[in-house]
Amino acid sequence: MVAESNQQVQAPSLARRFGALMVDWMLAALLSLGFFADPRVNPVPAMVIFIAAYALFAGLTTQTPGMWTARLRCVSVVDGRPIGVLRGALRGLLRYLVIPVLIMDADRRGLHDRLVGSTIISAQPYPARSR
Repeated sequence: MVAESNQQVQAPSLARRFGALMVDWMLAALLSLGFFADPRVNPVPAMVIFIAAYALFAGLTTQTPGMWTARLRCVSVVDGRPIGVLRGALRGLLRYLVIPVLIMDADRRGLHDRLVGSTIISAQPYPARSR
């Protein structure tokens, strides 16, 4: 797992990860409903939005909107940097399929994380506002 400051990073809780996933799914469904089609009738636009969000947000900035709210980051297991658009898209597709997410190792890395070489870590706390 990625080490920061020569210390082993503990994997975030499954509750935080699930919460982030729910935010991302809801945003994809709402965007689909607002611009394309009802995701209950045609789920394809919501799926495309979900995968595109992972490709762009997780791939380039290490955080989807859901990860940002849960203070999580998706980084390369090798160097702790963003995983890039292609690996972000593959990770989003595998998350959408659900099954790879359920197959986890001892470090709480799902099959989708192992296949793309990513890991989820806690983001640093937001700095306090000075008054």
